[in-house]
Amino acid sequence: MAMTQDRQVNLDLKTIRFPIMAISSIIHRVTGVIMFLGAFVVMALLGMSLQGEQGFQAALDAKSNPLVAFCLWGFVSVLGYHFIAGIKHLAMDLGHFETLESAPVAARFTLIAGAVVVVLSGVWVW
Repeated sequence: MAMTQDRQVNLDLKTIRFPIMAISSIIHRVTGVIMFLGAFVVMALLGMSLQGEQGFQAALDAKSNPLVAFCLWGFVSVLGYHFIAGIKHLAMDLGHFETLESAPVAARFTLIAGAVVVVLSGVWVW
């Protein structure tokens, strides 16, 4: 079978427009990686806080550092979004939100609920 060279190939990533379902799925994967990396910071703070009264106070003092507070806010935010997107994926495994009409609605809801979680976690951390 001979290959034809008539096929157009679009390799310019700036012109590709992803559907909202793909954006939601990509963010879900990225938040999983960020959660894995952020778990080291959270575990370090947890370990520090469990070393006694002085360790707990040191963890509280570390939380008052803006960089640590930003990392905690990011961790809680991605944890919340990943949780919401995970529930959507579980519902999809059960056969829901798989049609062309319902999948974008579920993805839009996931992104909006994730934005709400980001704002609420920012209020909670700061």
